[in-house]
Amino acid sequence: MKTLRVEIDDELAVRLERVAPARSRRRSEFVRVAVLKALWEAEEQAAAEAYARQSDSLHTAFDPTVWERPGASGER
Repeated sequence: MKTLRVEIDDELAVRLERVAPARSRRRSEFVRVAVLKALWEAEEQAAAEAYARQSDSLHTAFDPTVWERPGASGER
């Protein structure tokens, strides 16, 4: 594991202390989870933007007959 030193302002420090007190050793886990969540959200946003730029629906028409077997609807 890597150790990071992060500086935060006083107000944020007070809020963090309320949620994850340093003495309970929950603070590091709280920060790790927050960073993971932020990274996941950034990756999801990047994927959404990439999809918006090059959507599959612009290049592929949906043909439902490809997905249905002849006579699958009960016709014989």
